[in-house]
Amino acid sequence: MLKFRSIFSKSKSNNLFLLRSLTKSSTSPADAFSYSQNAFSFSKHSSLPAPASVSRVPLSRSFATDSEARDSIEYDVVVVGAGPAGLSAAIRLKQLCHQKGADLSVCVVEKGAEVGAHIISGNVFEPRALDELLPQWKQEEAPINTPVSSDKFWFLTKNRAISLPSPFHNKGNYVISLSQLVRWLGAKAEELGVEIYPGFAASEILYDANNKVIGIGTNDMGIAKDGSKKENFQPGVEVKGRITLLAEGCRGSLSEKIMGKYNLKEKGGAQHQTYALGIKEVWEIDEKKHQPGAVVHTLGWPLDHKTYGGSFLYHMKDNQISIGFVVALNYQNPFMNPYEEFQKFKHHPAIRPYLEGGTVIQYGARTLNEGGFQSIPYPVFPGGAIIGCSAGFLNVPKIKGTHTAMKSGMLAAEVTFGVLNEGLDMDMYWNALRNSWIWDELYKARNYRPAFEYGLIPGLALSGLEHYLLRGKHPFTLKHGKADHEATNAAQLHSPIHYPKADGVLSFDVPTSLHRSNTNHEHDQPPHLRLRDPKIPETVNLPVYAAPESRYCPARVYEYVADEHNQLKLQINAQNCLHCKACDIKDPKQNIEWTVPEGGGGPGYSVM
Repeated sequence: MLKFRSIFSKSKSNNLFLLRSLTKSSTSPADAFSYSQNAFSFSKHSSLPAPASVSRVPLSRSFATDSEARDSIEYDVVVVGAGPAGLSAAIRLKQLCHQKGADLSVCVVEKGAEVGAHIISGNVFEPRALDELLPQWKQEEAPINTPVSSDKFWFLTKNRAISLPSPFHNKGNYVISLSQLVRWLGAKAEELGVEIYPGFAASEILYDANNKVIGIGTNDMGIAKDGSKKENFQPGVEVKGRITLLAEGCRGSLSEKIMGKYNLKEKGGAQHQTYALGIKEVWEIDEKKHQPGAVVHTLGWPLDHKTYGGSFLYHMKDNQISIGFVVALNYQNPFMNPYEEFQKFKHHPAIRPYLEGGTVIQYGARTLNEGGFQSIPYPVFPGGAIIGCSAGFLNVPKIKGTHTAMKSGMLAAEVTFGVLNEGLDMDMYWNALRNSWIWDELYKARNYRPAFEYGLIPGLALSGLEHYLLRGKHPFTLKHGKADHEATNAAQLHSPIHYPKADGVLSFDVPTSLHRSNTNHEHDQPPHLRLRDPKIPETVNLPVYAAPESRYCPARVYEYVADEHNQLKLQINAQNCLHCKACDIKDPKQNIEWTVPEGGGGPGYSVM
């Protein structure tokens, strides 16, 4: 497997050198992992082979440093996030440079330990955008080789699976691992001259005197929990760009700040965003049960009829299947536990036979945007733009967002090239989006998700009407209900949900799953999960909502532990964090702020 690594170091002349190496390794990006449960820490550490580093920065690149300021690097374009949108933007920029004889320096900064390490998705891939970006992807051995062979849609009761007409139209699509596709895209970007630097977390936006964005700053490395500098301390770096493209994925921390600072939701006339939490496992199953390309989606059990969500089961290559469960985060019952709902789901009589005798290879979780057309913000800010799932281009009825994310990055790249070479205005990106097939696709799909605000059965009826008769031409645009954090009811309105104990065969406890996610964070660092008011967990969340953070988090980051006076206090096990962002979204009082930890921390996905 290709392993991308990068480190910043000082030379004898006190200039900043950016060192990169690309090594062959079969070692997982996170052979060292750690997690915490019930106030006890468990850890495993193994040393990774130290690659031989070689400079990948042109000698003509200038670096600035002094005793008062951080080191800085200047590029024409800085992209934050090496996902489908960010890499597509970088590739398209370099393609335009080659086509038009221009020379733009393009840098991609990625917080994961390697490209693809934080990428997780279903994924039934629609190749429309890739066909436009890299038409020869088949000949160039993209990891896209399992075409959809069947497409089933089931409504589940407790003991039955009722077949419904499939609305997904997956003919011509492929079952893939998105983390593997992103690694391939990263290699293609590098071939074109894009500089990719994984292991560095963009923690702040840089502004000039006129409030224009001029790049990003990475966080300091080697800071202890108490704020002191450890022996391995390295200051953050300023990565400056004439244009900055934010491609952080769903609920990007910098993107959210930018949208607030420049009032981009209001400027775009957008409603609030609404989200779902997706939890996924990849299994290796019996060859006799494996049906390459088979696709199954479900609605219904085990969720109640007021909660939007469902499941997927995709047959990948090599006797692998990806199985997942998605729960909309506007659910009302604070006793609901999405992780436990997923474990329960796997025992359904229609699902269990696929898994029996199999082995789980990997586990992960991530939130996804479900606001669709109604929730798209104005994506342009002074000095840059927001692309991909940071802006929210997921097509909910298709259950697909990779193709739209890629296309948004390509459009932003084309406008960026025009801005830097032809005097265009970055606002043209907004026009390009509205004139693209992204806009047409999301407009037609705009009423599916809000239709389920009325419950499962009315939602199925309204969405069926939209799909089969109106085909997106309904004269009205439905609105979303309450914001996800506001939808949580007080605990007194519901009864506790008692979930069955994990059997260790089909269902598993959280620590076992965390082990499979390869999640790793340095223990001795400032917490990246911050409470705006440290009193709210004990004064509001616990007595009013029965501690929902201990259930909506799929990594057991949040737990209430008795202190010396036998009073329950919130304990944050930040080292468990999967970077799913559910806490930043679902906390009833919006008291939890998700920020980036040290670069390289988090999950280490390889087949997700």
